[in-house]
Amino acid sequence: MNLVMPANRLPTTLSLFLCAALLFLGLPFSSYATPSLEHSIVDESGTAFSLSDYRGKVVYVDFWASWCGPCRKSFPWMNEMHRRYQEKGLAVIAINLDTDSQDAKPFLDDLKPQFIIGYDSQGEVARRFDLLGMPSSFVFDRSGKLVATHVGFFTEKAAEYEAELVTLLEQPE
Repeated sequence: MNLVMPANRLPTTLSLFLCAALLFLGLPFSSYATPSLEHSIVDESGTAFSLSDYRGKVVYVDFWASWCGPCRKSFPWMNEMHRRYQEKGLAVIAINLDTDSQDAKPFLDDLKPQFIIGYDSQGEVARRFDLLGMPSSFVFDRSGKLVATHVGFFTEKAAEYEAELVTLLEQPE
């Protein structure tokens, strides 16, 4: 009787074992997924659009809610980044997580964003991004690769955030 497993079956067997272990522990597989642009959200009118539509640009994805104080601080900065770098290939997409999108209206009326606003009222995309706090932002390079994440918004770090974007925008397409 041969008790040695063939080398070509080892990766499959290990994968099955790990999946079974995660199921046993009750951990969702998506907890270990890397955030990506392969998700759809809706705009104010309820029309779906895909984050991947912006591949080829540097994409700054920000998750926010109307009740979030630090989110209120990040919006003027995102407006400024949009104004300065939109022509150079920056797409700023802020995804609202309020369960009722109407709750976002006073916030938006007050801060007047000039960038793209999307809605994820069921939190499906937010779960796939595995948010750790609010706001949470994710920076993708022109190829769609995740290159940076930020939890919270700190005005004292705004220059660092901007430098990160500028570095990516200066890279060849």
